[in-house]
Amino acid sequence: MRGIVLSEVRYEVDIQLKRGLLDICVLAAIKNEDSYGYKIIKDIKPYLTISESTLYPILRRLETAGFLTEYSVEHNSRLRKYYHITPAGIERIEIFDEEWQEILAIHDFVTREDKKND
Repeated sequence: MRGIVLSEVRYEVDIQLKRGLLDICVLAAIKNEDSYGYKIIKDIKPYLTISESTLYPILRRLETAGFLTEYSVEHNSRLRKYYHITPAGIERIEIFDEEWQEILAIHDFVTREDKKND
């Protein structure tokens, strides 16, 4: 029987956490107005770096989950895909905010000894 390697567990948690955070960032980028891929990347850039190869799978995953829809608009004789957040996407952001408060409480618990030593 193989034991759990801590670094592998940490890596998996990191991946899942980052995936969830990126999903929320993309939804937040289109919360107030519909947008297209390049603009989403540009809007997120002051907060984090995301590449097209990362963004488009996220957009597909969010669309499959029902958190956004897409539509095309002609721009300079080419079709540009725009993304629109759905009510389920708005609700996902609201749930994230509640979940984040729990994460902050867990962080406070985990670091309580460090805070006593300050």
